[in-house]
Amino acid sequence: MYVPPAFREDRPKILRAAIRASGLAILVTFGPEGLIASHVPMLLDEPEGPETAGRHGVLVGHIARANPQWRASAADVQALAIFPGPDAYVSPSLYATKRESGKVVPTWNYVAVHAYGALAFFDDPHELHALVSRLTASHEAARPAPWAVTDAPASFIASQLKGIVGFRLEIARLEGKWKMSQNRPMADRVGVIEGLRHEGAPEVAAAVAAALPEAG
Repeated sequence: MYVPPAFREDRPKILRAAIRASGLAILVTFGPEGLIASHVPMLLDEPEGPETAGRHGVLVGHIARANPQWRASAADVQALAIFPGPDAYVSPSLYATKRESGKVVPTWNYVAVHAYGALAFFDDPHELHALVSRLTASHEAARPAPWAVTDAPASFIASQLKGIVGFRLEIARLEGKWKMSQNRPMADRVGVIEGLRHEGAPEVAAAVAAALPEAG
């Protein structure tokens, strides 16, 4: 991923938090017929032990058994998981520079995390059951009456598990890009924060504000 220095984010805790906050991720692999991508939710198993450079944890998820990706992925080529974060169009009208010189163009602010590593697939029914139970619990947690895998008949769940294949991606490298107007003058950045708050993009406005240099 192309990441200019101003937009680089390499703090492991920030990157892992963005992965956990992301909803649907994109799993990209390479096989005999080229690249293939699947859109799937994933969970992050945190690295064990003390914080260590190069230890980023393991991503887990599942795809349909009918999906050829699990059979065709080259074992000697790292897989890529892409986690999109908040994003918003930024109009030149939000910049103070527009009023001063007019020398501005539109852009897009966004967060993205790329995770690279070796990919392994599994279809053990007990492991799959545990995986779908965890995924369900994670996404149902905020609901007033969370649905659980055990709410469905066991025989029905067993039949559904036959239609999926699980995967683990051991993260070898993480890249993070927080493109939040860091390359703009301070007056422009303040204008972006105020403008995006009013235009229905409060998450991006908050991220731009968080990227401002600390006073002092």
